[in-house]
Parts: sequence; C-alpha cells; structure tokens
Amino acid sequence: MQRVAVVVFPGSNCDADTLDAACAAGSDAYYVWHRDTDLQQADAVILPGGFSYGDYLRSGAIARFSPVLRAVSAHARAGGGVLGICNGFQILCEAGLLPGALMRNARLKFLSRPVRVRVEATDTPFTGSYEQGEELTLPIAHGDGRYVADAQTAAELEANGQVVLRYVTDNPNGSMHDIAGVCNAGRNVVGIMPHPERRNAQLLGGQDGARVFLFPEARNATQHAGDMRAVDGRHLRV
Repeated sequence: MQRVAVVVFPGSNCDADTLDAACAAGSDAYYVWHRDTDLQQADAVILPGGFSYGDYLRSGAIARFSPVLRAVSAHARAGGGVLGICNGFQILCEAGLLPGALMRNARLKFLSRPVRVRVEATDTPFTGSYEQGEELTLPIAHGDGRYVADAQTAAELEANGQVVLRYVTDNPNGSMHDIAGVCNAGRNVVGIMPHPERRNAQLLGGQDGARVFLFPEARNATQHAGDMRAVDGRHLRV
C-alpha cells in the first residue's frame, strides 16, 4: 500500500479533501505538519490547496521556507513523487522544485468554477492512469493561477513534454500556452492548478480527478520516524 504524506501549512484548506481522496484510492495517507522534517517513509507527497500563511507577500513565498520543504526537496531529489495542487503548485514553484511562477489572474479576479483541461503527459506518477489527449472537467479555485515563465523555459517545457495539463475551450486565468500544470525534468514532481480532490466521486459531480491519486507503487525516498497522524480527519500528535 502506498504511503502518502499530505503536508499541512497554516492556511491550508484542502488538506482533508486531499487526504480523503488519497485514502479512497487505496493509499495509507496521513498528515505531516509544516514544522516537521520527516516524511515518515512516504512514497508520495502532496502539497494541498489553500492559502498558506495567508498568501502574504506572494502565494507560497513564505511556505517555501517551512522546515518540511527541506524533506520534500530531499524526497524529490531521491526520485520520490511530489504533487502540488493549487497553492501546493505555487509553493513548489517558489521553492524552485518546478519551473516558472504563478501570478495574479489576468482579470485580477478570484475564480471558482469547473474548467476543461486536456492531459498532455501521462509519464508522471500522477497522470499515468489517464490517456494522453483525454479531456477532464476539474474545479479551479484561485486568484494567483496565471502560469508564466521566460521564453526559453517555456520553449523547453514544450520541447520536453513537461506540460502535464492544458486548458481547453477556455483559458480562465491567462496562463501562457494555456498551461494548467507542469512537471520537472525528472517527471516526478508535478504541479497543477485544478483540484482533482474536488471531483473524485459521483457525489461531487464526477470522477475525473480520482485517477490522479492512483499513482503506481514507488520506493521509499525518506526515512521512517515523525509524529503526525491523521485520525478521523484531525491533525493529532502521537
């Protein structure tokens, strides 16, 4: 069974939904607090959506200095899977684990609605259960979701197939090249703006996001220890 660490920052608000989605996919999911430095032998790490540190200075700019990011970076360097959803994507960009940045939406408005995206890359731990070219309906909820990168980086992303999701029909935030998600060159770190955990059951309007959490078995990239557990959806120290 996959062990999945869901990192919780002050201001996270999608951590419980993300943990539930990972559990529903059959993983042993648990919380890791932002001050911890041990991922407890996680096979995969998820940085969920929310407003870490109130989005002060810039979305993700403070969270990148949290102690847990040292462990997340080490996990990524060792080849472990890391997924950033919305604010988690912003944090990964701020931490330098993903290229580019997320800026204010083009119309300077917070957007919360379903969007249509196309799966562009299936050779990542989080998109391997999809077909290339498959179109999904997933919710977005962000004010800083406009993906930007310099011209050289953008060209490299396209040439290397590092665009993971792309908006179709409508680009809601003005992201360059209609980018909704990218991965690193090693393809083990993925950031996406849409929220798959909010569309992983018929009760939520569909299951298009469920397969994001069906990632393959991976080796442990971190050592065992730590003291955070998820118990009945609460963060408890044990």
